[in-house]
Order: sequence, then structure tokens, then C-alpha cells
Amino acid sequence: MTVQFIIMDKQDFKEFLDEKVLEYNQPKFIESDPIQIPHQFSLKEDIEISGFLTSTIAWGNRKMIIRNANKMMELMGDSPYDFVMHHTEKDLKVFESFVHRTFNSIDSIHFIKSLKNIYKNHGGLEFVFSQFKNDDNNKQTIHQFKKVFFEIPHQQRTQKHVADPMKGSASKRINMFLRWMVRNDTMGVDFGIWKQIPMSKLSCPLDIHSGNVARKLNLLTRKQNDWKAQEELDFSLRKLDPIDPTKYDFALFGLGIFEKF
Repeated sequence: MTVQFIIMDKQDFKEFLDEKVLEYNQPKFIESDPIQIPHQFSLKEDIEISGFLTSTIAWGNRKMIIRNANKMMELMGDSPYDFVMHHTEKDLKVFESFVHRTFNSIDSIHFIKSLKNIYKNHGGLEFVFSQFKNDDNNKQTIHQFKKVFFEIPHQQRTQKHVADPMKGSASKRINMFLRWMVRNDTMGVDFGIWKQIPMSKLSCPLDIHSGNVARKLNLLTRKQNDWKAQEELDFSLRKLDPIDPTKYDFALFGLGIFEKF
């Protein structure tokens, strides 16, 4: 199958990927994806916070991710923004038994406190992520976000749960969160509620599945799934669609997960 794509001309290759985008960028996609969690809400801040927390724990089994993300929402009374802004120390005790793989109660409690700091003192998540207008791939943006996120007292262990591209991370989960918030089309999967970041700056979330498919399609040659690979994949996808390159996340994901490409 790889040989087939090597000899496929550029236009046919783009049409093939565009067809896969249309196939998977559909409302039915929401039913089995963690993006279903923020789709439970209508308030902008609820969508942002639930999306950020869900994307933070989005590694491992997808059913487990969805189950634990729903648990987080339940612990916040299914009103994440209100809980973040008005919680007391006593309220936070409900998280003492929460765990998702290596993300535990210490981490979740700091995340809630940090989100309060961001909304109270930094204008909210969208504002923090929108400061670097000349950052063409959000590398500096994500790096600065991490600084803000950990400016309040915290345990060192929690820092591993927020990626930093300046340290070589592909930052898959943050890039996925940004896709959710920024991509604006008519299909109803992504939200498109953030208007300060152009879709052209977004990066396709890079993990083992999307990376393997991208290599088979000759969109990526680097073997490691790090920031250098992220930039290489960005370059390839922006040639296919410079305005909305991350729409191809649906194609890579669908080919990898559903079609076992």
C-alpha cells in the first residue's frame, strides 16, 4: 500500500486525504472520542475548562479517558467553570481519590487552582494562548502557557503533565486541545470558539498512531515523535492546505485507528 501512495500524484493524494477528512470529520465521530466531554456544555468557559482537563488525561485507552474525564466533571458538579472559580479547600477534597494513570489528586487539584489563577488574573485560557501573534506554530505560545500555568505554588511532579515544545515535546495533547477550540468549520466536531488564533497556526496532534500513518504516507520521515517531527508534519500538511492543515488529523486518525492502516 505504501508503494501505491509513492506513485500517486499530488492531486490524487490530496483528494484521497480530503475524502478521509470528510469521512471522519462527522458528528458520529464525537460518540467515541474524548471531545464528547466538552460537547456536554454550552458556556464558553465550561467548554474550555472541560476540554483542557479532558485533553490533559487523553492518553491510553479511549474508553478509560472518557470515563475518567466524565468523573472529573461529576466531581465539579458538572459546572467546571463555576467550580474552578468558587471552590474552597474543602471542595477540593472530592479529588483526593481521583487518578488517571500517573495523573493523580495532587495534579488535578493544582490544575483546578491554576485554572482559577488563569481566569482570575490572566484573562482566561483563550487570552493566555493568544499572546504571541507572530508565533507561526504555537511553539512559543505553549512554552509561555506552561510558565503561567505553574507560576503558583505546585509540586514538581505535576509539571510533567503540561508539555513544553522548547524541551522537544511534540505537545500532542495541547495541540489537540487547541484544535478543538480553534478549528472552525460546519461539521460540528471541533468548536471554533476561539477567534484570536488562526487555524493556519495549528499543529496536527502527533502520537504513535498519527505518526505511523504519516510515515506510511510519506508525510513524515523523522522516526521520533518529538517537536522536530511535529514541525516536519506541519510543513507537509500545510502544503496540502495552508489555511486548515489540522483537518488532516481526522484522516490520519481514522486511517490509523479505524482502518488499521
